[in-house]
Amino acid sequence: MGDMEREQEVKLEIQMSDDVASGQYVNMVVVNHNDSEFVIDCIYIQPQAPKARVQSRLITSPRHAKRLLQALQHNIDSYEKSHGVIDQVGINDKGLKSQPMH
Repeated sequence: MGDMEREQEVKLEIQMSDDVASGQYVNMVVVNHNDSEFVIDCIYIQPQAPKARVQSRLITSPRHAKRLLQALQHNIDSYEKSHGVIDQVGINDKGLKSQPMH
């Protein structure tokens, strides 16, 4: 059996705790990077609240960040084929801002 055949036989079992399975709602994402990693802060902004809370921080390599981008684009394309084009929310709609306050 060659290396390629052995690699195809490996199955990954993904496990998830109940806390993670329930998910976190986010309505803003801030992305930063350096030469070796991307940091993705997933944030929930409450309407009319002066503060926002980071719900989750993802830290990943540039290669995985690009794979994430491709996976999101594929899923958005598939969604829009089934449900129509997703409208973009304007900067002032519903009191949300596109950038965090520092």
